[in-house]
Amino acid sequence: EWDRWLLMGLIGTAVGMLGFLVHQIIDSLIKLKWDLVEKYLQVSKRKSGRSLPLIYMSTGQDGNIHMTWLCVLASGLAMVVFSSGSVLFFCPAGSPSGLPEIIGYLNGTSIQHLFNIKTFLGTFVSCVLAVASGLFCGPEGPMIHLGALLGCGLSQLQSDTLGMHLPIFTRFRNSADKRSFVTAGAGAGIASVFRAPIGGLLFTFEEVSSFWDIKLAWQTFFCCLMATFTTDLLSSSLYGFVYRGHFGFFEAEKRIIFWNLLDLNVLAFIPTILLGMLGGLLGALFVSLNIKINNLRMQFFNSIPKLSLRKASKLLETVLILVIPLVANRGSGRNFLALDVGCILSFPCSSEWGSAAALLVENGKQGIMYLFKRGTHEEFGYSSLCTALAFYFILSCWTAGSAVASGLVIPMLYTGALYGRIIGLILVSIFGVQMNEYGAWIDPGLFAAIGAASFFSGVSRLTISLTVIMVSMFS
Repeated sequence: EWDRWLLMGLIGTAVGMLGFLVHQIIDSLIKLKWDLVEKYLQVSKRKSGRSLPLIYMSTGQDGNIHMTWLCVLASGLAMVVFSSGSVLFFCPAGSPSGLPEIIGYLNGTSIQHLFNIKTFLGTFVSCVLAVASGLFCGPEGPMIHLGALLGCGLSQLQSDTLGMHLPIFTRFRNSADKRSFVTAGAGAGIASVFRAPIGGLLFTFEEVSSFWDIKLAWQTFFCCLMATFTTDLLSSSLYGFVYRGHFGFFEAEKRIIFWNLLDLNVLAFIPTILLGMLGGLLGALFVSLNIKINNLRMQFFNSIPKLSLRKASKLLETVLILVIPLVANRGSGRNFLALDVGCILSFPCSSEWGSAAALLVENGKQGIMYLFKRGTHEEFGYSSLCTALAFYFILSCWTAGSAVASGLVIPMLYTGALYGRIIGLILVSIFGVQMNEYGAWIDPGLFAAIGAASFFSGVSRLTISLTVIMVSMFS
């Protein structure tokens, strides 16, 4: 069986390299977008002890505010158009997330064009552009699909598209072995995203595959370990494709969201139970609303007889989802728009509307880290959190199923973190900011993390694998 283990290791390494590449491209595109914005906005910079720079700006004539707004809009629209176009006109099998298709395949359903090269390229391009554009989505679902594609391709080593049939690993060219390697690749995809190899294994066991044995479990775990190790190793030395000179040095603060832990009181379980119930209710509402939206979407697009016009309408839908929060910010007025951009470029800020705008337009992963941050009782108010929650809940529900390769994990964590932080603020309003060791658990950042897990579980119905993934992120 040495060749099977070797192949599992190769698949894990390839998925880890792909996960690193996805995150680097997304981060580079986001940085490029906001670098372009800063060219149209004159700001003065002042460094502080915070990890993020504070950028102060005037809301008067210091910058071309209208040109700034147009730059944000144009860059986002360009990415969304190419993202949606890649799955609509290049590889329809890549839309929207790929996870349901992988689950269907592993449970006996034959899906055309699910594992070809065009699907791989289209899903990859659509995923990075959709996330970087500012749409309410994440790369997790597409990464599971891409990992499964690599598992299938590397195990079979043949392609009808390229006319390639390599004479190695031929004994794995059967449906049972192919399914095993696809399962391992899918698990490696989720492990690479969250740097959680055990979480990747449990996710495939709990959510993805129905055909399982103990040998496949160990091999999938090895594949997930290799994916996590490869992603961490490359991330240790490269940032934005620039060598940092720290090859092999795994900085815990760079990959773990919570580095400082809090002692908990038994009283913390009371709001935790309430958050769990709230997560279940909101999760059920999210799923129900998403089903209704997708049914309406299918009815509307099926009523359009011409195929080209139908695809153009799907593309315009994704553009509309992106434009709505930007238009809402623009409609708030010139001074508010300036504050919005200032808060996005330098977070946090004192403006309630600016904080809400930054939470909506900011990169999802970065926004979650803002919400999870400990000791920041006064950085967000009720107005900004409630506004962001309403927008994010509805727009992420609308985005799921649209014509882009997108994932739901980041929106689920983000939505849960928003209402979790609201509960934390309520506790702070009742008991005040507690600095002693017995009351330090009354922290909005702590309840943002619990809320994120509750909404994630309420939508996905995951329990064990979700717990492991969250623990891997926080400790």
